[in-house]
Amino acid sequence: MSFTWNSPDPPAVVRLGPMGVARAVLRGAILVCILLIGVVLTAVIRSIEQPLYKLHRPWTPHITQSVCRMAFVVLGMRHEVAGAPMRHAGAVVANHASWLDIFALNARKRVYFVSKSEVAKWPGIGLLARITGTVFINRDPKQARAQTEIFESRLRAGHKLLFFPEGSSTDGLRVLPFKSTLFQAFFSKNIRHDIFVQPVTVIYHAPDDQDPRFYGWWGNMTFGAHALQVLGAARQGKVKVVYHDPVKVDEFPDRKALAAHVENAVRAAMPKDRQGR
Repeated sequence: MSFTWNSPDPPAVVRLGPMGVARAVLRGAILVCILLIGVVLTAVIRSIEQPLYKLHRPWTPHITQSVCRMAFVVLGMRHEVAGAPMRHAGAVVANHASWLDIFALNARKRVYFVSKSEVAKWPGIGLLARITGTVFINRDPKQARAQTEIFESRLRAGHKLLFFPEGSSTDGLRVLPFKSTLFQAFFSKNIRHDIFVQPVTVIYHAPDDQDPRFYGWWGNMTFGAHALQVLGAARQGKVKVVYHDPVKVDEFPDRKALAAHVENAVRAAMPKDRQGR
């Protein structure tokens, strides 16, 4: 994830009282325990799974899904779904508003995120990303061919690759123009006739007494401060994940046409007051 988008209107400052801090500590401790159990189970089972199935992961993704679903139970946050995850081979693209996207998208669908290579080095998050099968990419154009080969091997293994074409997280009230660069990998002659792309819209609704951008994580906001704000909230809002009809890659002449189509689908599902942003 990159944080290049910013807003001239800074986020509201949320001050937690003693009860808010206590809630944040309790929820945070429970979440950390759940994540650690998930990591250990995944590492143990993957050590058996990998020699038998190589890139295929028939067992470990179920652990990731369970952990992500439990995260919303701990937060007390509603997680709603509309539409159905595709069964075809291919990729999933979504708008990007928050670190919570990882939980929201993994809770319903077995996916493997595509992330910039720097994330692999981040403390804690890097380990979680690696162990759950994240695909790390280098933005160097010289690596484009190698990245295409990685995408091909993962897609042929049945993995649903998920990436955020906006290239940045936002305040959750808008959809930024989709960058078409990564779509080019799907037009490789080896896979373009076999794979689909499914657009997905992630919509956050803040708690009634909070700024509408409550769950958005953008600009120079730090993870720790934002996580504390979310964990300490007395009332939680909800996240809705909308799955749109998948489209076949070879129905489009090039990456720009495909990117434009999925961007329009993602944007159209946003609440009306956000569609023009």
